[in-house]
Amino acid sequence: MKVKVISRSTEEFTRERSQDLQRVFRNFDPSLRAQEKATEYVRALNAAKLDKIFARPFVGAMDGHIDAISCMAKNPNHLKAIFSGSMDGDIRLWDLATRQTVCRFSDHRGAVRGLTVSTDGNILISCGTDSIVRLWNVPAIKMFGSDSLSEHSAKPLASYPWKHAFWGVDHQWNGNLFATVGAQVDIWDHNRSEPVNSFEWGKDTVISVKFNPGEPDMLATSASDRSITLYDLRMSSPARKFIMKTKTNAIAWNPMEPMNFTAANEDCNSYSFDARKLDEAKCVHKDHVSAVLHPQHMLHFRMDIDYSPTGREFVTGSYDRTVRIFQYNSGRSREIYHTKRMQRVFSVKFSCDGTYIISGSDDTNLRLWKTNASEQLGVLLPRERKKHDYHEAVKERYKHLPEVKRIVRHRHLPKPIYKASSLRRMMLEAERRKEERRRAHSAPGSNPTQPYRRRRIIKEVE
Repeated sequence: MKVKVISRSTEEFTRERSQDLQRVFRNFDPSLRAQEKATEYVRALNAAKLDKIFARPFVGAMDGHIDAISCMAKNPNHLKAIFSGSMDGDIRLWDLATRQTVCRFSDHRGAVRGLTVSTDGNILISCGTDSIVRLWNVPAIKMFGSDSLSEHSAKPLASYPWKHAFWGVDHQWNGNLFATVGAQVDIWDHNRSEPVNSFEWGKDTVISVKFNPGEPDMLATSASDRSITLYDLRMSSPARKFIMKTKTNAIAWNPMEPMNFTAANEDCNSYSFDARKLDEAKCVHKDHVSAVLHPQHMLHFRMDIDYSPTGREFVTGSYDRTVRIFQYNSGRSREIYHTKRMQRVFSVKFSCDGTYIISGSDDTNLRLWKTNASEQLGVLLPRERKKHDYHEAVKERYKHLPEVKRIVRHRHLPKPIYKASSLRRMMLEAERRKEERRRAHSAPGSNPTQPYRRRRIIKEVE
């Protein structure tokens, strides 16, 4: 005769200390959990709502400049350091942890148009409308105590005057060369007082420059003649050039996919291109709207752009007084940041770890934002991290359902932005209807349909 006895050890379910969690045993057999999908859907809905409740993206403002902030630069060797330059010629080094000024660089006599840091993080290069390139020694943040944060002032290591004003500067990702743009593209060495090489294609002003992160000798520029040009320093002339219908204000290369770059255009859109195939854009990123400005101030609508270190998303700043975050392959922004006091955004940067976004605007302030609006700051316990990952997983699983999609996508917009976006939608719809009617009343094949990714490009010049 067999006798089955149910037995269990007290060690399996008894807590060793009163602070320990009770052990719970679950059977994960799907046949025993008929309501599993319904339960997970409710959890996804609650997770989406909690994200909205705890969304506090704004961390703080850094005040100190007395004029509009025109440019910023990151230090690749210091996680919490950021440089900012203003229209009155003042350059500051900030400590993001304390949000205080560490050092000031104040030798420029005009607006600072470009800032960049060398590969080793020891040299800061600045240029501006005073037609002088200045090299500065970068001080270490830990050298200064909290009592003397804003008292230290640096002197330039070298000053290189040149023939024309500068609009931008960028340093090689791996090397000792840096490029400045203005009337032409000039390539400089740290130890040379004159450019080692110069490129010129046309007579229009070049307004932005960016070196390729994967190929140190390749760089891209945009000019006021609506062109984007690729240069190779190993060649004696520019490599490729194409012209768009509107001007490009800034360029950013994808650090994880160095063959791709994104151009911030003044038609309120950003365009991602493959450098090997420039006859059409890979993706068009829409959402910004142009602010209503006096004609003499309507110089740029989309001002700056910067990629996250992961290469999966980028941030843009605009004249419409907003900061938007885009996925690298998405046509619409996933997040929009704005405040009542923030004016036109001139410069935006991701922090070196991709956790924060720094924006510089016309109201003389730098603002620090979280990349994920509802992310909890500080150290997370393992249980908290596990719960967060689970909520993200269920939101991803049920993101296509109407209620979850509506909550995740919803954003409160300022009234001017909301009205401008509605007006822009009406204009684009009217343009689309007009094109359809023109095609309907034309001879078959005389007015072919052209995708928007190709429509904004006029021609490529070899």
